[in-house]
Amino acid sequence: MGFATKAIHAGNEPDPTTGAVSVPIYQTSTYKQEALGKPTGGYEYARTKNPTRSALEANIAALEGAKYGFAFASGMSATDAVLKLVKAGDHVILGDNTYGGTFRLFNRILSNYGVEFDLADTTDVASLESAFKPNTKMLFVETPTNPVMSVTDLAAVSELAHARGVKVVCDNTFMSPYFQRPIEHGVDIVVHSTTKYLNGHSDSVGGFVALNDDADAEWIGFVQNGIGAILSPFDSFLVLRGTKTLAVRMEAHDRNGRIVANFLAEHPAVQKVYYPGLTSHPQHELAKRQQSGFGGMVAFETGSLENAKKVLEGVKLCTLGESLGGVETLISHPASMTHASVPQEKRDSLGITDGLVRISVGIEDVEDILADLDQALS
Repeated sequence: MGFATKAIHAGNEPDPTTGAVSVPIYQTSTYKQEALGKPTGGYEYARTKNPTRSALEANIAALEGAKYGFAFASGMSATDAVLKLVKAGDHVILGDNTYGGTFRLFNRILSNYGVEFDLADTTDVASLESAFKPNTKMLFVETPTNPVMSVTDLAAVSELAHARGVKVVCDNTFMSPYFQRPIEHGVDIVVHSTTKYLNGHSDSVGGFVALNDDADAEWIGFVQNGIGAILSPFDSFLVLRGTKTLAVRMEAHDRNGRIVANFLAEHPAVQKVYYPGLTSHPQHELAKRQQSGFGGMVAFETGSLENAKKVLEGVKLCTLGESLGGVETLISHPASMTHASVPQEKRDSLGITDGLVRISVGIEDVEDILADLDQALS
């Protein structure tokens, strides 16, 4: 079964009562039980299980090629649930260029509970080897990275980690399962912010965990129920609606993203462009092998905060705001927005300068996006 067919049909069985082709929003907190100890259809309480959420979980799990899927209230709650697989005294290797919220979770929260972590350049497999310790239990990577679009060789780092009994987790938000399926490259667990491309319409916040290991899935399910950071029935419905068009949307994001990246690479006001689809990108060939497309995330260097501010405040079609992956083009300033929690010296070393601008290229007519960027840059 092809990807687009799975996206439309996996988990989306017609409603047995009415034949409705869209999964209903089961907006209920509890369920009538057949008898004592006999819940109807296995449904007891909506925090534990909800038919709308179950449909979404089956859908995205199928898209990622996973046996199990769990939908959470946000991408960060999904990441936090995965990190409940480690405990005090365990060591985690975290990619040094990751989403600011993920860094904050490690640096400001998990470190208070005895979880050790070190930042490492996961794009350099040779140097990554030295980051492993006897108590390392997890390697957490993001590829391409946010926002400088570095690419990690998932097969290589998975082989390195598994040889040491270490689980590998990949944040696949930027590519979505349409362009990249980390489990196929050896990754153990995939996390998403469904807020982004999976939903695709900037009207829902959510997260997802996909995996194959039975024991780990049992624990993630226990954590999901025990903590209760679940995706609501309505948000589950919205993301299900989004995944049905994921294939056509991602093709449009990719097509526009390539054009915008090439336009920026030739613009005299732009000093550098970060986009794996450009042949100038240091991991272009790896991205071609590992991904089936390059997507719509582009970052570029303007040279100064003053220049970045002129661009960000000069756009008219592009929307200045946090988040990404919606049908509309969003533009942001990583240093003061998504990565403000990362220390400046670390940001500078990664290329997240005050002059860096990030674009989530939407699916508008690309000529209109180019015209807007051109007038703002000029």
